[in-house]
Amino acid sequence: MIKSMTGFGKSVVQLPGKKITIEIKSLNSKNLDLNARIPSTYREKELALRNMVAKALERGKIDVGLYIESTGENTNTAINESVVNTYMKQLSNAVAGEPSEIELLKMAVRLPDALKTERKELDENEYKAIVTNLEGALKEINAYRLDEGNSLKTEFELRIKNLQRLLDEVITLDKDRLADVKVRLEKAVADLKVNLDENRFEQELIYYLEKYDITEEKVRLKNHLDYFTEALDSDNSNGKKLGFIGQEIGREINTIGSKSNYAPMQQLVVQMKDELEKIKEQVLNVL
Repeated sequence: MIKSMTGFGKSVVQLPGKKITIEIKSLNSKNLDLNARIPSTYREKELALRNMVAKALERGKIDVGLYIESTGENTNTAINESVVNTYMKQLSNAVAGEPSEIELLKMAVRLPDALKTERKELDENEYKAIVTNLEGALKEINAYRLDEGNSLKTEFELRIKNLQRLLDEVITLDKDRLADVKVRLEKAVADLKVNLDENRFEQELIYYLEKYDITEEKVRLKNHLDYFTEALDSDNSNGKKLGFIGQEIGREINTIGSKSNYAPMQQLVVQMKDELEKIKEQVLNVL
């Protein structure tokens, strides 16, 4: 089971006189990068809310928004009458002509301190409702992440299957490769038209062929592919582990390419690198 780091969750709670909306968005990131936009009324609870999000989502670039919309007559914002009246008197003297009171009022309410906001204490019942709906939003985003993870898993299985097929072709080609290398070496020596010590030549030839032997690389690559598949089916989502396995797969593919000295096999190695690159791109999105 794997999860994507990409996701979205939303929850809306309707309270007396206000509507509170909670939105959570997440993208891929190496670590937890949490950004929370919370109104000042709820600042004292911000740490607890952030901890809830961090525990539920673990990793990723996460944006949490808590939005308040007034739906009733009660509001924390009121007109500062004394300040507005003072502004209107000053404006009536400063503005040319004879502006109406409506015009003066429109200008006055745009000036500093024309409106005042009274800070209210956070109601515990209201906070409990927010926590409940935050849990709902987290549940929704985790379901989204799981769906995305299933899509990623299908993609990974396809790429691993392709790599396994290409490895089988490499194994088949390898039977002819060393024979081809041996023939080319013998022909090159024959073209020199010099007398050689046959025993010494055989020893050097064996040494040369051993340098280009890829038996260990084939075995290790097969093990890494199997290990990657096992990690996909594990109970935990571990994108970093898949990334490490991908690096090991790449190391074996590169070694096969450098040792092959055989054009048909090098063509297969290029295809393997292409498949691995697609895996690496998607692994970055795994939790």
